[in-house]
Amino acid sequence: MELRHLRYFVAVAEERNFTRAAERLHIAQPPLSRQIQQLEDILEVPLFVRGSRPLELTEAGRFLYGHAQQLLAQSNEIISMTRRIGKITHKFNIGFVGSTLFGLLPEVVRRFRAAHPDTEVNLLEMTTMEQIAALKEGIIDVGIGRIRHEDANIRRIVLREEALIAALPMGHPLAFVDRGLFLRELVNDTLIVFPKAPRPSYADSVLAAFHDRGLAPVKVYEARELQVALGLVAAGIGVSVLPRSVLGLKRSDVVYKLLDEPNLTSPVIMSIRALDHSAAILSLLQVIYGLYRSEGIPHVQETL
Repeated sequence: MELRHLRYFVAVAEERNFTRAAERLHIAQPPLSRQIQQLEDILEVPLFVRGSRPLELTEAGRFLYGHAQQLLAQSNEIISMTRRIGKITHKFNIGFVGSTLFGLLPEVVRRFRAAHPDTEVNLLEMTTMEQIAALKEGIIDVGIGRIRHEDANIRRIVLREEALIAALPMGHPLAFVDRGLFLRELVNDTLIVFPKAPRPSYADSVLAAFHDRGLAPVKVYEARELQVALGLVAAGIGVSVLPRSVLGLKRSDVVYKLLDEPNLTSPVIMSIRALDHSAAILSLLQVIYGLYRSEGIPHVQETL
């Protein structure tokens, strides 16, 4: 059994149609059918229920499909890592969600660059879900996001838990309160969340925080990104709940208030390929934890 057999099988299993799978693979349908038949001959079991429309997997086919996905992902990971290690000019690409740029990420990158002057370090803004896909495709080496999404081919390390704050427009009654706020005090305002897509995203974690407390905002407005959300707050459209690091983004037309809610945090999560134990990844972790120690930020240190 070869990797091409698995690639062809996964395509047919996902498309549930030989014609569409052949178009996806850019091959003719007869050779694809022969490859699937050859795979079934090798395994000595049928993988598809013959005559079903659309195609249905047999029990053996469902078992193979789950494992074939993992094997193909791991093979892509091995290829991308081998290419990266073999390049004379070293590149290190970091995917990040926009809100982390207002925290310690810039200083992390500066220190990492100083420790690796011969490495070209690039930053690419992308959502957590986009980061996971980019890691599998070898586009980035590390992702820094906030969403807890599990994937067998990705290792995720929670670097820290960041407190959340409320962003209010100037003149809002709660802006003059000399104490921390509660989420229940925000439910009668339009809640501005971000990003609008793709989901799941930080927006879902904020909405879940209200739901977990039995709260339902009267209206939810989905903004494209953090900066747009803040602009809408400044315009008096509503309020927003943001990571505390956004305090570094000063605005004269927005008031930030701490939230006095237990266990209300947003994680900062580092994502890497499951098999990546490279020196660069270990070095980046050392830089991050060293910075956390110097800033007195609580964290649970983890090494590869």
